Amino acid sequence: NRSSDLIATICIANACAPLPDSRSSHPATQTRMADVAIGRCRSYGATIWFCDWDSRLGLPTRCDYLDVVRTDPKAKQANTGRKKFNINAKKGMAYLLEQNLVNDTPEDIAAWLYKTENLDKTRIGEYLGENYEPNLTVLKEFVKLHEIRGLSLVDALRQFLWSFRLPGEAQKIDRMMEAFAQHYSDQNPDVFNSTDTCYVLSFSVIMLNTSLHNPSVKNKPSVDQFVVMNRGLDNGQDLPTDLLISLYDSIKKEPFKVPEEDENDLTQTFFNPEKQGWLTKQGGHHKNWKKRYFVLKDNCLYYFKSPQHKEPKGIVPLELLQVRDALEIKKPYCFEIYSNEGTIKACKLDSEGKVVEGHHSSYRIHADTEEEKDEWVKCIKACIKRDQFYEMLIARKKKVQKTH
Repeated sequence: NRSSDLIATICIANACAPLPDSRSSHPATQTRMADVAIGRCRSYGATIWFCDWDSRLGLPTRCDYLDVVRTDPKAKQANTGRKKFNINAKKGMAYLLEQNLVNDTPEDIAAWLYKTENLDKTRIGEYLGENYEPNLTVLKEFVKLHEIRGLSLVDALRQFLWSFRLPGEAQKIDRMMEAFAQHYSDQNPDVFNSTDTCYVLSFSVIMLNTSLHNPSVKNKPSVDQFVVMNRGLDNGQDLPTDLLISLYDSIKKEPFKVPEEDENDLTQTFFNPEKQGWLTKQGGHHKNWKKRYFVLKDNCLYYFKSPQHKEPKGIVPLELLQVRDALEIKKPYCFEIYSNEGTIKACKLDSEGKVVEGHHSSYRIHADTEEEKDEWVKCIKACIKRDQFYEMLIARKKKVQKTH
């Protein structure tokens, strides 16, 4: 079996040389023996990823996620190609094709994206989302690699959304979900009357997942609201209530597991924000004004002590908030973020670095110029109003209604 073959390979790499203290069971001795064996293997051009040690035999006996690979030029090129792809999807794929590491066909490119281990799933999403060839055809082939025959819509979405990270642009998401809906309908022809039904319901389920499991969403939809929301989806007919209840229960019990960006990589977290720059903010308890660096991203307003600081001083979720000019404030070019429901649900770091709840009934902020203030107000309003899943859902519903 595979483990025996790997042990044999290690033995060959060791040239059957006995290891010092190979019968000892002392942990420190075992560790030293493992280091000796691994060093010998590497001297023969092999790479050890993980192994367990048997002190009785003096050999590695259990191999989980272990591989012993002779370091030939092709393997090095493949590893280089993977690293390049994880930095820049377009350039990385170009390298892989130039080096003939991947055949230049949509089927082979899709298979490489789907099967290759340790690929950055954000980069996979970026590549699949591009609106030109061969990416469009690769997307279709990539989706086809998902075997979802006989799965519920939720389980199919779980598999699909785990294989890459959805990009942020609405047009890219639309193309990807269109491809998914077509594939699901092809593999499960008796579930829905049209691909449009699958598409709209898929978005509805994704929105439900966010509403139920995002802590910043205050009003959680009930199962009855979810059923009402999806009336008339199936070519003007209602979907079976039992089907909708089962989808709701599945999402409520277990949220979608989606690939996350590296939590320690704030460069990626705040990459390509809607707007960023210096503003001056009034304090909550103490009404003094302090200059902060603000970043508007993913329906949240973050503020930092400076652009060089990695941890935000505060986070303001913009859902259900309003923004307006603050004309009564004496400072010039001032605007206000406020809630009609009292205190804003936000958080900040206190003087000891602990996360605490904010105490703002509103955030009063002023810019350096009238033009800058107007631009911030415009961008914040767009973030508050925009829900791209909701917008695409409404657009597709209108399309279905016109067709029928």
